[in-house]
Amino acid sequence: MKITLICVGRLSQTYLREGVEEYAARIERYLPFRVVELKEEKSGGKDSPRVALDREGRRILERVPSGAFVILLDERGESLTSEELAAELGKHMVEGTGDLVFVIGGAYGVSGEVKQAANRRLSLSAMTFTHQMARLFLLEQLYRGFSILRNEPYHNR
Repeated sequence: MKITLICVGRLSQTYLREGVEEYAARIERYLPFRVVELKEEKSGGKDSPRVALDREGRRILERVPSGAFVILLDERGESLTSEELAAELGKHMVEGTGDLVFVIGGAYGVSGEVKQAANRRLSLSAMTFTHQMARLFLLEQLYRGFSILRNEPYHNR
């Protein structure tokens, strides 16, 4: 199984970049992992935020491999515990999912087309985070999930 994170926008803060790089390297100990950063569309002038979302959405979907299982991070998505996320990862590994793709939209979310293409919607919290912080939190939880599956001491339970 390969995991891809498709996200809109670049990380603007050094501490976020360093954290994402650290957890990406940790995840790669378990399986192939890559981050695909897409340029954030600018809205304004004659372009509404919806037009920008639609353009971003098309670019997101172009990067999703055929047959991939897509999990969209969405504030209205399902909340999982770390153990439940680990079980989800384990299920995909056992079932032979080839490509597991996580999607994080930009500041205004994602288009309806991306929402429809998602196989599952996942919420990191009932609280609102920036899309940049969500990236770091997701990677930490993916790493934690793999450490749970391998019964490693990172997760203290």
